[in-house]
Amino acid sequence: MLALISTVFSWLACRFCSRAELELELIALRHQVAIMNRQRPRRLRFYSIDRLLWVWLYRVWPRCLEVMVVAKPATVVQWHRHGFRLYWRSRSRSGRKPMDNETRKLIREMCLANPLWGAPRIHGSCRR
Repeated sequence: MLALISTVFSWLACRFCSRAELELELIALRHQVAIMNRQRPRRLRFYSIDRLLWVWLYRVWPRCLEVMVVAKPATVVQWHRHGFRLYWRSRSRSGRKPMDNETRKLIREMCLANPLWGAPRIHGSCRR
């Protein structure tokens, strides 16, 4: 009885969904079936491309977590955060650009001349 009610509600919900949402749900479900068929007897292992697809689906369609069966929704969010961490780590590796000695001298002079000024005020004065 519960299966019948669940099926009817799912069918009604699909009637009000957009075509794009249905296509994304289909992609998610087919990919899960492909993962399960690929590794049926063993423990499921995800390849990088699987993770990328799930992260992309999560970015485009956050409701994909409702359809998730193969991996926990928290795992997909964790992969997403890990991708951001890698991105910002690569961005920050370039470091600061070197400062001229002339600018350093100016900052030191301003610091000594105005001991009550903090770093934000000196920074603002240097930008002018």
